[in-house]
Amino acid sequence: METLDQLIKQRLTKLAKARKAGPDPYQSGFKRDGPIASFLASFEEGRQVKAAGRLTAIRSHGKTTFADLKDASGRVQLLFSEEELKERYARIEELDLGDIVGVEGAALKTKTGEPTLRVSGWQILSKALRPPPEKWHGLKDVELRYRKRYLDLLANPETRETFLIRSRLITGIRRFLDSRGFLEVETPMMQPIPGGAAGKPFKTRHNALGMDLYLRIAPELYLKRLLVGGLEKVYEVNRSFRNEGLSTRHNPEFTMLEVYEAYGDCQSMMALTEELVSTLAAELRGTSPLTFAGKTLDLARPWKRVSLARLLEDKFKIKPTDSMEALAKAMKLDLGAVPKNQLAKVVLSGLDELFQHQTSAPVFVTDFLKVFSPLAKSVPGSPLVADRFELFIGGLEVANAYTEQNDPAEQRRSFQGTQALGGDEAQAVDEDFLEALEYGMPPAGGLGVGIDRLAMLLAGCDSIRDVILFPTLRPEG
Repeated sequence: METLDQLIKQRLTKLAKARKAGPDPYQSGFKRDGPIASFLASFEEGRQVKAAGRLTAIRSHGKTTFADLKDASGRVQLLFSEEELKERYARIEELDLGDIVGVEGAALKTKTGEPTLRVSGWQILSKALRPPPEKWHGLKDVELRYRKRYLDLLANPETRETFLIRSRLITGIRRFLDSRGFLEVETPMMQPIPGGAAGKPFKTRHNALGMDLYLRIAPELYLKRLLVGGLEKVYEVNRSFRNEGLSTRHNPEFTMLEVYEAYGDCQSMMALTEELVSTLAAELRGTSPLTFAGKTLDLARPWKRVSLARLLEDKFKIKPTDSMEALAKAMKLDLGAVPKNQLAKVVLSGLDELFQHQTSAPVFVTDFLKVFSPLAKSVPGSPLVADRFELFIGGLEVANAYTEQNDPAEQRRSFQGTQALGGDEAQAVDEDFLEALEYGMPPAGGLGVGIDRLAMLLAGCDSIRDVILFPTLRPEG
């Protein structure tokens, strides 16, 4: 079997021959009539057609050669013949699998009825110097698929379908919110104070200004400033960054949807979330069943509500007034050598795990402990319980929402409370944000949806890396 180096050397030799004979095998300017699928849809024998794409198969039979030409829309068979091409037929040997070529010729059907182009002229538009993966029979090495996503897309149709679903998902989100009067906005990705969520930020340096900045962990505080400014219904499809570990459910760079509605609350956000996810599932999957982690998901409405505060009291005899240490002990969490400033993070992770093995039906987990929800209002009459929910589908946390805190004095106390917890749960006191609240922010509901995780559910993928084109990976070796 020939080595990769030998195959590359052979292709370089062919490239040199093609350049010498002309035209240049990295040409621009070839104008195709359209995608292959449109040609097939309006197929007419004898019609002259110009098409372009990648060669995915070549079958030589002496004085005739068949090949498969593929673009993003579909595949068509090519017929090269010495009778048609005369002395140029010998140059077929310059072609390799993976080459991108432009062809022109007449449409015909073979004896088996297959639509075919009888090639009367062709040119290489981009010479592939490396052979395609496993001769187009599929790229199976998972690590290689993530590191070289372009090969994964070339070799695996199911990967292309996953990212088509993801793209349509984001388009569907925008269409849904736009139709309900929400305004799409953009907020800074580099921030002087990281806030709006718990998490460790990435730090960068702005040389011209001589100041440190942070890649945002969430856009929340800027979006709320827009509520103060009178934009009553806003959303952002945003890239956020958290300096955390890697897993099948976490990537340091991720995509979120955040929505804010003046005069809304936790309940209105719950209704919006249920309608949004149900609508997207119907649009993207129709009646096809959704599966995740071996479960068939049942999205029939209405969705279940579970009170976390009540669950903790019933199952662990824990009250919202109990300390972090008491929470951890009652939940039998393995603290090991966990430093005190990381205790809250461990407890919060333990709370999430309570719902990661739920049934296939979606569940809204309500009544979070206020200590973990510094930007939320309390449930009326229960100052230590936040008016907040998290949505779990198939055990995967997909969304988080609450009634937004708009009292500047209470917001300051909450920021200070997270600082007492320490660790990644601590949030800096953002004086500019507090000043904005002092001008008056209307009562509001806010929602965050993990787009990567929602894409996992709709595409049936078990790992977040399967729905991110270029996921963060550990260094090779």
